[in-house]
Amino acid sequence: MTKQIIVPFGPQHPVLPEPIHLDLVLEDERVVDVIPSIGYIHRGFEKLVEKREFTEYVYVAERTCGICSFIHGMTYCVGVEQIMKIEVPERADYLRTIWSEYSRLHSHLLWLGLFADSFGFENLFMNAWRIRERILDVFEQTTGGRVIQGTCKIGGVRRDIANEKLAEMSSNLDSIRKEIEDLINVFLHDDTVRHRTRNVGVLSRDDAYHLGAVGPTARGSGVAIDLRKTGYAAYGKLNFSVVTDSCGDAYSRCLVRCKELFSSIDLIQQAIRKIPEGPIDVKVTGAPNGEFFCRAEQPRGELVHYIKGNGTKFLVRSRIRTPTLSNIPSLVKMLQGCELADVPVIVLSIDPCISCTER
Repeated sequence: MTKQIIVPFGPQHPVLPEPIHLDLVLEDERVVDVIPSIGYIHRGFEKLVEKREFTEYVYVAERTCGICSFIHGMTYCVGVEQIMKIEVPERADYLRTIWSEYSRLHSHLLWLGLFADSFGFENLFMNAWRIRERILDVFEQTTGGRVIQGTCKIGGVRRDIANEKLAEMSSNLDSIRKEIEDLINVFLHDDTVRHRTRNVGVLSRDDAYHLGAVGPTARGSGVAIDLRKTGYAAYGKLNFSVVTDSCGDAYSRCLVRCKELFSSIDLIQQAIRKIPEGPIDVKVTGAPNGEFFCRAEQPRGELVHYIKGNGTKFLVRSRIRTPTLSNIPSLVKMLQGCELADVPVIVLSIDPCISCTER
């Protein structure tokens, strides 16, 4: 009978400096079971609704995650606007969409770099982050912040982008597209990458569906779910297809994110062509009285903000479910039966962000 041993992975690891702990049950070098432990962080975000007015809490919501901060702020704002029956100007919706897709570009490029690092491809890591710097430069020029943008507000956005700048952004995206094409060519066709990712961490379509996988983790297994198709912000006025792949392995999840880079560029350029003139915000009076579940598509998948108000300037409740939490059951399934050496690659393939999962 083969002896089983337990090897801890995390909460700190060279590949994943995130506070998630996995107890790996091994037989020789093969993982037979995984016991995840989360809950190392408590930042008191939900308690802050008692101390920050609902108009100020958008700054707290943005700081849930430093990678997809804009989408957190936008989702919170949309939830409050739905409760208060506020109609946001059309130009503000387009600006929100543009910044959301820049967030997706920045997040996917960051992940591609970390994914390359997980199997030791340092040059590929540096090139992915070099392109990402160009995206952060646009954030800095248009919002004033590279990590936390602070442009969303209840009723619209705080900053406009001049039409001349929008045209410049669209032109720059053409050159960024060419750089990404060269980068993606390595991720999708290099023998080293394929050897480390093909048939590694396989998640079937049925398992992805029944375990509640979201985002590229689900779409890499053939589940065509993308909340942008619900038409929030300006997505209902733009044309795009949901990117999927059917193999369900780490390579498929990488492929989905690679193709979504081009989809995001197309969406931004469409939005720039169609953006109307007009105001960027409306005056907000009163306070939210009611509750709303607001859903949006983060780079990692479905994000949910639950907001409840009682007609005062302080919310009663604000709860957040991030996509990483939804993908952990799928991660456990992927790891069962894999080799110990493949654990970092599989964990990275779901693009985990534990700091925004735990608040």
